[in-house]
Amino acid sequence: MNVLAKIFVTLKDSVLDPQGKAVTHALHALKYGAVSDVRIGKYMEVTLSANSLDDADRLVRGMCDELLTNPVIEKFTFELMEVSQ
Repeated sequence: MNVLAKIFVTLKDSVLDPQGKAVTHALHALKYGAVSDVRIGKYMEVTLSANSLDDADRLVRGMCDELLTNPVIEKFTFELMEVSQ
């Protein structure tokens, strides 16, 4: 089966996000005062072949742990969906 993994990577809450702070300040300057905080992250789509969604889950976790994220400062979540070939 072909699986699409939508991967969301953000900085851990304990890590300062200067780019997010700059965007927050810029939004306030544009009169979007309702915004209290912005965190900047990364979004990736990975299409892979797997025998099941459980196998795809294990593969994506491995990819994120070994290459796609820096586990010291980043956290990740992902969604999986089966896609037609």
